[in-house]
Amino acid sequence: MTKKETKITGKTVDFTLLKRILAYARFYKGNFSLAVIATVTFAFVSPIRPILIQYTFDNFVSKHNAPMLLNMTMILIGLLTLEALMQFSDSFLTNRLGQNIIKDLRIQLYKHISSLRLKYYDNTPIGTLVTRAVSDIEVIADMFSDGLISIIGDLLKLFVILGVMLFLNYRLTLIILIPIPILLIATYIFKRAVAASFQDVRTQVARLNAFVQEHITGMNIVQIFNRENTEMKKFDEINTKHRDANIRSIMAYSIFFPVVEILSSVSLGLLIWWGGREILQNITSMGQLVEFIMFLNMMFRPIRQLADRFNTLQMGMVSSERVFKVLDTHEIIENKGKISAENINGNIEFKDVWLSYSEEDWVLRGISFDVKQGETVALVGATGAGKSSIINLLNRFYEFTKGSITIDGIEVRDYELSSLRKNIGVVLQDVFLFSDTLENNISISNPEITKEKIIEAAKVVGAHEFISNLPNGYDYNAMERGAMLSVGQRQLISFIRAYVYNPRILVLDEATSSIDTESEKLIQNAIDILTKGRTSIIIAHRLATIQKADKIIVMDKGEIIESGNHQELLKQNGQYKRLFDLQFKDEKHDTSIPIVYA
Repeated sequence: MTKKETKITGKTVDFTLLKRILAYARFYKGNFSLAVIATVTFAFVSPIRPILIQYTFDNFVSKHNAPMLLNMTMILIGLLTLEALMQFSDSFLTNRLGQNIIKDLRIQLYKHISSLRLKYYDNTPIGTLVTRAVSDIEVIADMFSDGLISIIGDLLKLFVILGVMLFLNYRLTLIILIPIPILLIATYIFKRAVAASFQDVRTQVARLNAFVQEHITGMNIVQIFNRENTEMKKFDEINTKHRDANIRSIMAYSIFFPVVEILSSVSLGLLIWWGGREILQNITSMGQLVEFIMFLNMMFRPIRQLADRFNTLQMGMVSSERVFKVLDTHEIIENKGKISAENINGNIEFKDVWLSYSEEDWVLRGISFDVKQGETVALVGATGAGKSSIINLLNRFYEFTKGSITIDGIEVRDYELSSLRKNIGVVLQDVFLFSDTLENNISISNPEITKEKIIEAAKVVGAHEFISNLPNGYDYNAMERGAMLSVGQRQLISFIRAYVYNPRILVLDEATSSIDTESEKLIQNAIDILTKGRTSIIIAHRLATIQKADKIIVMDKGEIIESGNHQELLKQNGQYKRLFDLQFKDEKHDTSIPIVYA
């Protein structure tokens, strides 16, 4: 987390943020209106009960009128039932409104996150985004169920009760209000303390989520390098800060509520003392004293709740600010293209392309090459040479800084983005599989891709046999990241994916670099099938797998240093020849033997 994210603004209500949140309620105007009506009605109905009790005491209990006492009791029961129904309606409507709003907000947030370019994920912990999409949005729901509308209702109820009390007996009212200034000071201190601790809690929750997500994902590395104890110490430190932040919040609550109870008892004692004197002097009736005791409890309840609800509102404001900060992030690939890529031929041209992730820190420098329809071009070079950056630009996962990239003579930015990516198939070295069936992993849950089509593709690729031997076959659950499959099996699944989507352009990024010899034969056969008749760009470290490529481009530090086919590059006696000799120095090679490329 950055310092900017943890900074406490001190604002209880940010009306700009509040306006943005309330904008989501426009889709639920009926629910919102009913919730407000229920809250307002409940505030005005609440004082009726003490008034009826006072009337019953002074007119029927004191005069021993049993029949009327029974009638008034029945009326009070009816009134209590009505209050219970209104309280239920208030609670249900506000909570339902909050849940509907966060459902819409979470969908919008997830959709926005999925549209962000990869550069954003390079600099943002995934656990932080999980916190924004889950727990922060849940806090926003509390703004409606226990925040904004409830605060309005409590304030209205408080003013109504005070107005009625002043109208009925201003002397008893003023006596009750004597401890209120102390209560207001205590409430202000409590609000500030809880607001500060809450922001600290949210910061620590995000750090905790980011740490846990990252380390569970990379647990194999932690265990391989025997780092369990070291990482445990880091986790303990973050977890301790999370605990301490919560304890500070608990401490504030533990002090505030007893203070409210003490001040409430002081008000009650003053009321009984002063009211008792007025009863003895026949200025006040016993019924009115009972009435004001009830009013006192009804007045202190919303005062107690207001401090907590203002903090709920502020919690929602902090979470809203963080959620909207993600929504306002413009790290997106602009999709202004109108041209469909459905019928592209696959003629690719890079012309003087430059790429920089930060100012003047060039990843690619003046890259120029072309790939004709149906040709295969291989990219080779050391790690960090810029090979993967080239294919990321072609798919528009990143945006190039200068130059031009065209497909069939049309700028890639002029193609509609989803249409462009649909027609460029990418097979990565690190295959990601979801915790789902193999069928859904292959089709990516696309209803247009039938099981029959998947089975046919698996047979063509050569993966049908191993899938059929798995428990439940194509319904086998690959588990998270395909943990139940070998590297080679995962790679074959990725080739089936590419085949069923039938892309016009195929990109293979180190597709055979981490597999065994047996799996490599299957995959090389799959590559032969996939690349036939398609424009293909291949990134490979194993030079033996690219000898049949139409063109081999050698890269170093973001620049093209050599270009040509296998035989031409060997004759140049340059970097490619050195790489080739280094890989095969202990072997004898017959370059006339057909070698399939990857």
